[in-house]
Amino acid sequence: MLMTCCTVLSTAILYCSFNSHQAVFWHNQTVIDMKFAFGYSPGPAFERILEENIVNGVGSVERVPDIHEAIGVLDQISSPVRREIVNRSVFTMKTFNNDEIDLEVGKLEKDREKTTRSAKTVKIHNQALLSGLAYCISSCSMILVNKYVLSSYDFNAGISLMLYQNFVSVVIVSLLSFSGVITTEPLTWRLIKVWLPVNVIFVGMLITSMFSLKYINVAMVTVLKNVTNVITAVGEMYLFNKHHDNRVWAALFLMIISAISGGITDLSFHAVGYTWQIINCFLTASYSLTLRRVMDTAKQVTRSGNLNEFSMVLLNNTLSLPLGLLLIFVFNEVDYLSTTPLLRMPNFWLVMTFSGFLGLAISFTSMWFLHQTGATTYSLVGSLNKIPLSVAGIVLFHVPTSLENSASIFFGLVAGVFFARAKMRERSPS
Repeated sequence: MLMTCCTVLSTAILYCSFNSHQAVFWHNQTVIDMKFAFGYSPGPAFERILEENIVNGVGSVERVPDIHEAIGVLDQISSPVRREIVNRSVFTMKTFNNDEIDLEVGKLEKDREKTTRSAKTVKIHNQALLSGLAYCISSCSMILVNKYVLSSYDFNAGISLMLYQNFVSVVIVSLLSFSGVITTEPLTWRLIKVWLPVNVIFVGMLITSMFSLKYINVAMVTVLKNVTNVITAVGEMYLFNKHHDNRVWAALFLMIISAISGGITDLSFHAVGYTWQIINCFLTASYSLTLRRVMDTAKQVTRSGNLNEFSMVLLNNTLSLPLGLLLIFVFNEVDYLSTTPLLRMPNFWLVMTFSGFLGLAISFTSMWFLHQTGATTYSLVGSLNKIPLSVAGIVLFHVPTSLENSASIFFGLVAGVFFARAKMRERSPS
């Protein structure tokens, strides 16, 4: 019995350096071990002595050498059964302590993961906001700068402006591709032959946009561009057998009404400008519809089997250079370029170069914004972006307007937003 008491008291002393809730657990385990070894339970008085020794020893660092000494003495004088009791008790104590450490580490890891997840969420939101702002600023600035070059400078060579902007884009994309920043597909004859019909429409779309922007104010250009959505919807119905719901057709009807009422109430109405803009709407819709057919064929003739945004920018702008040079002679812009004093002004070259950077920035920021959000948000933001663009165009270029014309413009912009929301609901599974 004396050896039993020594065994239990030694195991109690071993536990002195641990916390109180571990002490209670270890006390219970010691009692269980005594039952297992001797077949009986210690008396209440002995348990009370054990508890007092454990409680008095909690947190006492000075007792650690005594514990090791007690273990050494016990190993020399006790039987294997009693040593097994102590070893099991110490093992239980260490296991419990390690479990607590594991729990604390797990808790810290969960907190760290939660913090990382929160930081990542904030970063994603910041990326989406930043990409959206970059897309809106670049797209608005591109139209306003083109309007400034064509109207304020009175530059009468829209094809040459388009050609120079595309040349700037080709140089920048090529440099980025050679440096390994972006990846582009090599231009092969098979790819050029497949893409050439789309590129002809692309060049026509850019040139007619330049011509119309010279004669029409920015606000009316944004409203008249809504007609493109009507033509595209009709083309999708006949070419791809795609049917739209009533909300989409109602939005398209509102766009037509706003374009007609805006043209009637436009104080700066110009028949030539409106003609070029209507042609631009048909070419833009044709480019969108033709691109869907050509994309699959173009991917099959590329080396990687894919055609990313950068490759399309490089392909379109590169193929537009020889065609643009040809059209400069056809529209006799060579004589104008040889006589205009604008080409001898450094500020004018700076503005034109800046417009070339903006043209490329639209491609990059639109892809960035689309990657950070999605097609639905991209479409809706693009429609909402026309509102500040129209206001800026009226204010910056001192466009004469009336209440009726302003109402028609606003009506057309709201119709564009309504169209975007209708398309969102049409795409949704519900």
